Amino acid sequence: MSFLEHLDELRRRLINSILIVVVAFVICWFASGAIYNFLSIPVREALAEAVRREVPIKGLTGDEATFPLTLLQPGDRGRYVFDRVTKLGSGVVQPGTSVAAVVAADSEGNIGIYTDEPLITGNAVIPKGVLLPADLSGKQIAEGADERLIVTTAPESFTLYVTVSLYSAIALSVPFLLWQIWAFISPALYRHERTYVTPFIFLSTVSFVLGAAFAYYILLPPALGYLLGLAEDFRPMLRASDYLDFVTIVLLAMGFIFQMPAVTYVLSRIGLVSASFLIKSWKVSLVVILIVAAFVSPTGDIPNMMLFAAPMMVLYLFSICIAWIFGRKRESSPSAG
Repeated sequence: MSFLEHLDELRRRLINSILIVVVAFVICWFASGAIYNFLSIPVREALAEAVRREVPIKGLTGDEATFPLTLLQPGDRGRYVFDRVTKLGSGVVQPGTSVAAVVAADSEGNIGIYTDEPLITGNAVIPKGVLLPADLSGKQIAEGADERLIVTTAPESFTLYVTVSLYSAIALSVPFLLWQIWAFISPALYRHERTYVTPFIFLSTVSFVLGAAFAYYILLPPALGYLLGLAEDFRPMLRASDYLDFVTIVLLAMGFIFQMPAVTYVLSRIGLVSASFLIKSWKVSLVVILIVAAFVSPTGDIPNMMLFAAPMMVLYLFSICIAWIFGRKRESSPSAG
């Protein structure tokens, strides 16, 4: 291919990639609210842990203790305290308001907590038997005013969901984008080397998902807990857009870091990387891993940095095994295209 033909091929692949991302963006837009709620769970849990301080209960007998709402049974009674501004019908209830409540089942058999007496607000009367906003399943986060992220401008909510949809579209398009990249570079490879595209895309996609999941479930909770723990003398008021940028960087960074085995597989099959080369370069690789971990880690403490560095070290060892199993010397093919 001539230089102009390479440029034309690059233009075609870029257009295809943009179209793929646009289609994925439209799909993700309709689920942007659910995606954002999923991404915000770690920070809301960390905020709840940072804001709520456990105070030991001391009672008459010494056996007094709190228990979760999941243990409530139909017929149990008590007083329900609103922990945030709540709108029930046309009535607005302020935080700190309490009302007699009872656990009961409605006509469809759903168990919930209902008002056991009329509640008079500033502009309406909330009658007896109204369902209160309490989760008895234990699956949702009990989110109060201090556990919610904030927006500071009117269009910020719209911009936030657009950003969520865009990032999600990029993540969803990874296999197709990898295919476009491979299609662009494949003319420079021998025909037998082009057969590596399917295992590469499969391994790369799985690695990206594993990396993002590792960051979400393993790295984010301790990192957020550490950061918010430093702000215990302050009232945390986190901007939703700032948190989204933060969590996206962490998820995407670990997703791409986990590409190490997939890239090693292709390079070793082509013959550009060998297991002996990776073993000889372990000192330099260790320094690079620590630098990348320090850059990607959202905190400056060594324990959290090691949470990022440890999986990279394991991936490097795994890459050595892959290069040892699949490595070969690069040879020309008579059927090269």
